[in-house]
Amino acid sequence: MVGAAVLCVFRTLRPSVVTAAAGRFSAPVESVVPPASCVLYPAWRSSTVRTLQLSSALCAGHNKWSKVKNIKGPKDEARGRMFMKFSLMIKIAVKEGGSNPDLNINLAHILEQCRSRNMPKASIESAIKTAEKAKASQHIFEARGPSGCLLLIEVLTDNNARSHQEIKRLLTRNGGMLSDGARHNFSRRGVVVVSGQNITTDRALELAIEAGAEDVQKVEDEEEKPLLQFICDMMDLRKVRGSLEDLGMQIMSAGLEFIPRTVLSLDQDQLDAASTLIEALNDYPDVVRVWDNIQAQS
Repeated sequence: MVGAAVLCVFRTLRPSVVTAAAGRFSAPVESVVPPASCVLYPAWRSSTVRTLQLSSALCAGHNKWSKVKNIKGPKDEARGRMFMKFSLMIKIAVKEGGSNPDLNINLAHILEQCRSRNMPKASIESAIKTAEKAKASQHIFEARGPSGCLLLIEVLTDNNARSHQEIKRLLTRNGGMLSDGARHNFSRRGVVVVSGQNITTDRALELAIEAGAEDVQKVEDEEEKPLLQFICDMMDLRKVRGSLEDLGMQIMSAGLEFIPRTVLSLDQDQLDAASTLIEALNDYPDVVRVWDNIQAQS
């Protein structure tokens, strides 16, 4: 997305008391040591004081990278490939929490996304049934890409040795390598995305506080329409989503994501190299999703 300047708005929430100050936000999954200009998750978890921050996604420029890497996918790929990825996500969600969406919040949110993209009901049901019987297992490969960017490569495979060799080949061919420890730079959290149209910074922070979110960040979709991402603990995803709906927010998506604790700023040439690698990985049928810590330089 756009903008070199980070929206600096900072609020501290105590029981029944809200005060304003100056600060900013980010979006990880367990805890964070952010770069100087990019505060991720502040150390408020062990305190009774809750800090909420709002900023352009992670740091200025990160949304531009998201457009290149993620949002353009459905436009550039055949519907069949998009549905294949959704099928893999369904299978992983079923393996993690069972096939009943009433008891598996992650599966429920994935099914909602499938329906919103008009994935055939028969395909959805087939993916759920297949997951219950399949012997495939989920793996996450840790890697380092061009210019030192960190990647988490989520895979669902019935042959881990084969997938390992192919992932390694794709990385080596495109300037990357397997790298133990990359996962420590990511944390898994709940993310609820709502339309940000006509919502001021102050109102976004109020919504986050009222809904019980930990953080909120501004992003844009592929048409540069404003969105708000509310970040929360995985166990609070259903509650935060429900609260935002009760507050009149239009939910665009909700689910679990790996969010970087710190980000790496890349110039255009470096972004192109990273994009080439990530696209190659996504083209491999066993790959479900690729998570990164990349930020575009503003």
